[in-house]
Amino acid sequence: MTPEISLTQDPSHRRHGSNIGQPLTRREGVLKVTGGARYAADNHPPGMLHAVLAVSSIARGRVTFLDVQAAKSHPGVVDVMTPANKPALAEDPDAKTNPFMFRLDVLQNDQVRYANQPIAVVIAETLEAATEGAALLSARYQAQPARVGLDAGESFVPPAVGVGKPAELRRGDVEAGLATASSRIEATYETPTQYHNPIEPHAIVAAWNGDALSIDTPSQGLAMAQGRIAGLFGISPEKIHIRSPYLGGGFGSKGLISGPQILGIMAARLVGRPVKLVLRREHMYGPVGHRAPTRQTLRIGTDGNGLLTAIDHRAKTVSSTFDDFFEPAADVSHTLYASPAIATSHEAVRIDTGTPLFMRAPGEATGSIAPESAIDEAAWACGMDPLAFRIENYAEVEPISGKPFSSKALRDCYARGAERFGWSRRPLAPRQLRDETGCLVGWGMGTATFPALMFQAEARAVVRSDGSGLMETGAHDMGQGAWTAFAQIAADALGLDLEQMEFKAGTSDLPDAGIAGGSSHTATAGMAIHNAGAAVIAKLADLATGDQRSPLFGAGNAGVVARGGRLFRRDDETRSDSYADILGRAGLTQIEARGNGAADPAAQSSYAMHAHGAVFAEVKVDPDLGQIRVTRLVGAFAAGRVINPRLVQSQIFGGMIWGMSFALHEEAIMDRRSGRPLNPNFSEYHVPVNADVPSLEALMIDEHDPHVNALGIKGVGEIGVTGSAGAVANAVWHATGIRVRRFPIKIEDLVIPGSH
Repeated sequence: MTPEISLTQDPSHRRHGSNIGQPLTRREGVLKVTGGARYAADNHPPGMLHAVLAVSSIARGRVTFLDVQAAKSHPGVVDVMTPANKPALAEDPDAKTNPFMFRLDVLQNDQVRYANQPIAVVIAETLEAATEGAALLSARYQAQPARVGLDAGESFVPPAVGVGKPAELRRGDVEAGLATASSRIEATYETPTQYHNPIEPHAIVAAWNGDALSIDTPSQGLAMAQGRIAGLFGISPEKIHIRSPYLGGGFGSKGLISGPQILGIMAARLVGRPVKLVLRREHMYGPVGHRAPTRQTLRIGTDGNGLLTAIDHRAKTVSSTFDDFFEPAADVSHTLYASPAIATSHEAVRIDTGTPLFMRAPGEATGSIAPESAIDEAAWACGMDPLAFRIENYAEVEPISGKPFSSKALRDCYARGAERFGWSRRPLAPRQLRDETGCLVGWGMGTATFPALMFQAEARAVVRSDGSGLMETGAHDMGQGAWTAFAQIAADALGLDLEQMEFKAGTSDLPDAGIAGGSSHTATAGMAIHNAGAAVIAKLADLATGDQRSPLFGAGNAGVVARGGRLFRRDDETRSDSYADILGRAGLTQIEARGNGAADPAAQSSYAMHAHGAVFAEVKVDPDLGQIRVTRLVGAFAAGRVINPRLVQSQIFGGMIWGMSFALHEEAIMDRRSGRPLNPNFSEYHVPVNADVPSLEALMIDEHDPHVNALGIKGVGEIGVTGSAGAVANAVWHATGIRVRRFPIKIEDLVIPGSH
């Protein structure tokens, strides 16, 4: 059954005119806070069994023994799935046929490629029995030495970075620019491995009915998941029904179907009953993607006036031994600052790890903290204020391509953010500010940028004979407020109040809404919704203007406009006709149309499309203990047309907190002997808690972009990370005078300089 959420809003939220731009509360908010929202693992079909993964305790080698008999003898255990008895797949899980297809570990053999790789699945009547059965397997291995870290193997230039981007790119003569520079800096920065930690882990409830498959699972890309599953199991996509109305966070980790989710489907086929498989927290550290570590070296030259003469950004990263995803960390330098010469390059090593994949602001988050730190170092070398230096080197066109920006209000972001923060009172030199307790106070800033992406989507719009409307698209809400923002776009597209329309999303039997990734979902699915609404209104207009009984008959070139469930003549709004009357006279119960959303290739080839922002941070550092507290973050962002300011602010806050976490908290610590993560839990993998969250302010700068799409929408989900991490790092330097170039910044870096 397709999940539906009521569109009814508190009457106090109702606004006249456009629904777009109104700060409406989340439509699903009450369901979430009262427990009425049903996530994947909340589903329990009749006869359901529980599955638990057994995972490898080594990072490289092969499994030589599993005590399957001991596990199956445990009360409640129904079966144990291993490479020996797994259901056959129609497609090789190690095959790759497109750039968004990555290799899966689904018990295809006894080889171990990384720690926490699934090596068996225990299926039982209860979760407790399955958990105990997995422990009884007592795996034994033939282990080989684990290869861990950025220096574990021979470096090579990857064939591409990110998804099909060139590993090396340059414009101008960097070496000449450095040679003629009045001031030069060279610095190397390191960022750690980071793992996805959404509140909701990956989960699946799978049930077979013959060759038809019903699935409840969190997904950022329903149609992509449907296609991947169809290929692996040799069935048509139409026989696969995926329900994913709610996600408890995704951040890229749920963009593609993962190995553990496929194993849940295989387990259900093996036992012939519905099966639920939910990852334990520590199982998230391996098979579902993560952010790879980097080592980034920047060389920057400036002339006597503080103008950049060259930027050279080299990044080293890792990928798995069996697949290709390389963090495009250096690419952020393509668009940030004006320089006559820019070069970016990447190299990589292969190590024994699960394949790194998309993690919030992939490339930009990892990459921006390094150049934002280096730009501050260059400003200091020139004796300039960091903000003044950035403004002096402001890019009027995209530096690497020379394309004009489709819109760019970064100057306004600098001005508004600096004024709100009080930046003009910042002393140039470090260690000049203290609070009343004696703590060192530092102020830092960073520039935020993220590309304005679009993928492809489709939506179906319906107007009914009672004057109500329906909009359908298989969109995804992972907490960003998509249910609400899309409903606002849909209501405007259909010319209806929210109370007059129904919005459906979150299942695979609806039109493909594309993927909720790359901060593109509102633009992509939103344009599909907008175009579907326009198409159905055009059909209504044709009916009305061609009907002699309609007040709109013969409107011709004057055309009509839709508002409040009626069509009005543009040149005479005293003449109008209701949707109900138009359909009633035509003898129709409803009228429908479909619309697509996709990027405009001509605009993309002509313009550089990005959202921008500026983040200002204040930190306090105990001079004796080295303890760091972020006390203020102020961000100003320009991201095109804002559909819902309340939801946008929430997204920006989340990104800013993540940026702070990047600078000070998050780090996966790997055992170099075993290749295993040492902190795969919320106790030891540090993420910010309420006590760490500073005073947050997010200012949205008005920006009209006529080129990015017809609605003028840019994404906001990831841009908040990109300026915030560098702002915090620069504030720590300003407080202490110690430049830490390996992240996260730790106490020992400040009390024992050089310890890192």
